[in-house]
Amino acid sequence: MTLNLPDEAATLALGARLAPALAPGLVIYLDGDLGSGKTTLVRGVLRGLGYVGNVKSPTYTLVELYAISRLNLHHFDFYRFSQPEEYLDAGLDEYFQSGAVCLVEWPDKAGGYLVPADLRISLEMADGGRRIGFEPITEAGRACLSTLRASLPDSAAATS
Repeated sequence: MTLNLPDEAATLALGARLAPALAPGLVIYLDGDLGSGKTTLVRGVLRGLGYVGNVKSPTYTLVELYAISRLNLHHFDFYRFSQPEEYLDAGLDEYFQSGAVCLVEWPDKAGGYLVPADLRISLEMADGGRRIGFEPITEAGRACLSTLRASLPDSAAATS
């Protein structure tokens, strides 16, 4: 599924629509260049779960932990990794074993050490807004995407 989002507000709104589709243990990779809206989408998810605090990119901290609503959510950013082994050195494996929803920016920087994704979301700048694509990898990813798709208005510019 691919959606065209005209602005930041639409990206936040889509994140809020994604929130109810999340299930414990879901791993979502977020792909896209700098400024493509990955953290904005995560901010929308957190708002959709009822979180009202500051949402910042974990570029320097590697992970931000949120215990909210019905879920624990871990937001990762591996942009600063220069080698995949830095993932191992940081000791982040335990976060993926906790049953939390894990949203991962720059997953490819962790190489083959990172657990596989259930859902891959790609964001890119397009036509003054963003284009966002969803690729379910596992049954859990397909269930998440199905729930999200059902929540979208019929007028959403979605293609399968």
